[in-house]
Amino acid sequence: MKRLFGVLLVLAVGGLALAQGAMVRVAHLSPDAPAVDVLVNGQRAITGLAFKEVTPYIPLPAARVRVQVVPAGQDAPVVIDAELDLREGVYYTVAATGFLAQIRPQVYTDLLAGFFPRAGFARVRVVHTSPDAPAVDVAVRGGPVLFSNLPFPRASQYLVVPAGRYDLEVRVAGTTTVALELPGVNLESGKTYTVFAVGSVQAGTLTVVPLVDAAPLGGNR
Repeated sequence: MKRLFGVLLVLAVGGLALAQGAMVRVAHLSPDAPAVDVLVNGQRAITGLAFKEVTPYIPLPAARVRVQVVPAGQDAPVVIDAELDLREGVYYTVAATGFLAQIRPQVYTDLLAGFFPRAGFARVRVVHTSPDAPAVDVAVRGGPVLFSNLPFPRASQYLVVPAGRYDLEVRVAGTTTVALELPGVNLESGKTYTVFAVGSVQAGTLTVVPLVDAAPLGGNR
């Protein structure tokens, strides 16, 4: 079970005030990696983050921050060691992607500030993080393609769609071959979503992790 240490995060950034800054969440999307701990500027900030888990957004100052990932409860090996240049007012997802032997961080900019869809509509994007899956299309079952030719480890642009319930499918890009069916995807009015395609095709574990990135005031985030 992951734990977030807010006090350690403050210490990690040198005691800087967090009245303003960036918002960062961390995602474990490496299908064969064990649970991990995340260090921020040398301080253990997140522990026991398992595959398919994503933390809430964590406030950090707009500055250069060092993020390291180690196996849960250990100090080594450091499987990811990256410096992030965080910008004021920007939301980020930092994801551990790829198989363990080639694990690497991917930093996605989440366009959330000031981007709530109007009533009756939702915003959604897809992030392809299955390391052995080909480029994919995401389409309405029996209908149009919503996101086309999305390769690993890219994120699509956000798409504004009417709120409602959708039966979707993930196809091999440019074909009608269905790799994964996604029935009953519910997109609520005013909310912004990210759908992570995760797992391994070869291992038969391809699935999705849907998240609410942002909701109207009073909604869940």
